[in-house]
Amino acid sequence: MNLHEYQSKQLFARYGIPVPAGFVASNGAEAADAARKLGGAKWVVKAQVHAGGRGKAGGVKLVDSPEAASEAAVAMLGRRLHTKQTGPEGLPIHQVFVEQGSKIDRELYVSLVLNRDKSHIAFIVSEAGGMDIEEVAEHTPEKLVRVNVHPAAGLQDSQCRVMGFGLGLKGDQIKQFTKIAQALYKLYLECDCSLVEVNPLIVTGDKLVALDAKINIEDNALFRQKELLAWRDPSQEDEVERVAAEAELNYVSLDGDIACMVNGAGLAMATMDLVKYYGGEPANFLDIGGSSNP
Repeated sequence: MNLHEYQSKQLFARYGIPVPAGFVASNGAEAADAARKLGGAKWVVKAQVHAGGRGKAGGVKLVDSPEAASEAAVAMLGRRLHTKQTGPEGLPIHQVFVEQGSKIDRELYVSLVLNRDKSHIAFIVSEAGGMDIEEVAEHTPEKLVRVNVHPAAGLQDSQCRVMGFGLGLKGDQIKQFTKIAQALYKLYLECDCSLVEVNPLIVTGDKLVALDAKINIEDNALFRQKELLAWRDPSQEDEVERVAAEAELNYVSLDGDIACMVNGAGLAMATMDLVKYYGGEPANFLDIGGSSNP
């Protein structure tokens, strides 16, 4: 289950991770009011959808007045945002997040994922954060620093320093990063996350601030994450996949035109391979279980 940026930042703040002040808005008037409450001279209006790449798709706007914040919100709300991660149909924008503008000296990247090969939690960090991190990972993977954390030992301060030096941080910035990394690790464990991502973690003056936040919660752990489950936004989910999940079916929508209904995940994958081999395109992955009994 994915969380919106503003929800992820609520969790960040709860765990002591520095984030800019901001408010959620559902219309232009609320966006303007949010800018006035925040004060300052510049604000950022961000479309709230479950997808990355918002900046390149026009889903992030820098404004310099409450009136401009209202105009930016009105231009986004009620529309669908199309990014590389949304597919051709895009995702609906029902809310925007208005937050204080930040002076950005450097953009860094930090994420936590599960390393299934080692059964460890992996930190992936890079000093080349920002909108082009996917290109960085593809074309210059040497700019990524990976640190595996053994679950029995936990995250060590020495590992945080290794990552901090890899990010080009110095002095007190290393101490700040250590606190942030430890907080991210604690959040990842306690909230049953499958992904925690900060892109960018910015250097602004002598401070580190999480300018963006992305959190995915492991679906199989939602039974013990009641508060987070209440934050679910069905409008951001594929309707067919949502209905299938409620029926406890393993279903994934695809772009083809040949439907597949199969008993067992292994046979389902083999069936899709055969469809592709003979020139077809599967419309879905569907494992209805190991039994043929309807």
